[in-house]
Amino acid sequence: MAVEEPLEIRLGYGELPFRRELALAVTMRTPGEDAALAVGFLYSEGLIQRPSDLLSVKHCTRVEKPEQFGNVIRVELAPELQFDPARLQRNFYTSSSCGVCGKSSIEAVEQQCSFIPVQEQLFSSEFLLSLPDRLRAAQPNFSASGGIHAAGLFRPDGQLIVVHEDVGRHNAVDKVIGAGFQAGVLPEANLLLQVSGRASFELVQKAGRAGIAVLSAVGAPSSLAVQLAEATGITLLGFNKAGRLNSYTHSARIEGLTSVEIKEKIQG
Repeated sequence: MAVEEPLEIRLGYGELPFRRELALAVTMRTPGEDAALAVGFLYSEGLIQRPSDLLSVKHCTRVEKPEQFGNVIRVELAPELQFDPARLQRNFYTSSSCGVCGKSSIEAVEQQCSFIPVQEQLFSSEFLLSLPDRLRAAQPNFSASGGIHAAGLFRPDGQLIVVHEDVGRHNAVDKVIGAGFQAGVLPEANLLLQVSGRASFELVQKAGRAGIAVLSAVGAPSSLAVQLAEATGITLLGFNKAGRLNSYTHSARIEGLTSVEIKEKIQG
């Protein structure tokens, strides 16, 4: 079975030596790559902008209860980073299936997204169709359990940069984005994100924040996901499986095809 445990994300902030701590979020996740998950979450929410905003990301060794050991992580923000907890519009609480919580409008999310030129990079439909199989080949935990999501970040030449699995599809994306952010790979306008599940509003938000050009899902997108992808310049693909896909937004990135032509060509 896929392992699921809570992870509490705490922030350390303020000038040295007068540091303060804030319990920011709790998410139900599959243990592993917790630092990348925490960093990806903070970046996706717009709380950090660059790797230099971070001092360290470590699990807390002093916890109140034995079951918290390994399940509490503290992110130390740089002392010079201006962080005001009062500006947070909500207390973050995410679960493995909650989707977006507390976002009042698409406009609020657009302000934090990296807008992408629609035709900065062209991709062939054959290449896009290969992404789910490339991702599936890098999912050992799914092969063992059958109950876990995955997200993979790809270059235009097909190179898989990073892949992570998690019981929560948004956690898998946060892990990928956090790893890419820490490595200096993200934000980057010519990369592709393939996810194993459906394309929700929240996943489009995270892709837009990371400046990703193409978000491809094996499942369906939601109506708000399509609207946000259109607004933020992301090419959104759904039902990418079994040799067929649908393109919902910014199809000009797909070489020589519109969304209608893609459906007709690939579906027969």
